[in-house]
Amino acid sequence: MAREEEYHRFEREIDKWRERRKDSSERKSYDEVFNQQNLMRVYKLFSDGVIDKFDFPISTGKEGNVFRASTVKGEMLAVKIYRTATSTFGDMAKYINGDPRYARAGTGNKKRMILLWAGKEYWNLKLFYNAGVRVPKPVAHHANIIVMEYIGTEDEPARQMRNVELEDPEGVARKILGYAKLGYTKAGLVHSDLSEYNVLMLGQEPVIIDVGQAVLKDHPNAQEWLERDIGNVARYFRRFKVHIDEKAELKEIRGG
Repeated sequence: MAREEEYHRFEREIDKWRERRKDSSERKSYDEVFNQQNLMRVYKLFSDGVIDKFDFPISTGKEGNVFRASTVKGEMLAVKIYRTATSTFGDMAKYINGDPRYARAGTGNKKRMILLWAGKEYWNLKLFYNAGVRVPKPVAHHANIIVMEYIGTEDEPARQMRNVELEDPEGVARKILGYAKLGYTKAGLVHSDLSEYNVLMLGQEPVIIDVGQAVLKDHPNAQEWLERDIGNVARYFRRFKVHIDEKAELKEIRGG
């Protein structure tokens, strides 16, 4: 099948998904994600052979939508498409301003901000992944679209930690804290929004996600956000009677 035919097939599939959305806000979300510009960007991913087809939607977030896709070999991927009309523009700015990697980027334009954010998330994924932090393996990035490893099974995507019954809460907590330390010491990054909402459970293994807001550890707010991350982990695991000494953990992460 020619790539142009595949592109039109994808357009028809998106129309079917849109028709099935009875909620007006969900329909609006799909309209924003799959506008003509984004469809052409997706077409490039088809043309480059990165993806072969879209399987089903995984989630709808504040900034964008995530879909499961497949390669021509049948390998499963996740495709995250940021909406350029997102309402969280102001929140994004504080995680880009102050990051030396984007000192000359300029963040006054909303669409430019989204493109910067998608690129930042992709490179943060690479840094975390190369440091040994369990994050989705990054595969490709184009404009406001990120392609990465799919976290889940053939039947369903992995669930957020808050929606999973943990067999060994202390073991999971220690793994997450270990990833925070690896991210800080090996990747030089602070996640900056680590919580039960941004951890998926693949079986009983935690996978850290949504790393767009992660900043270099020399960012002016990095230490404050690191403390918030560790505080969030400690707060969540208190419900399982797991005690986490936040000061001791921060000292360990910072290297004594």
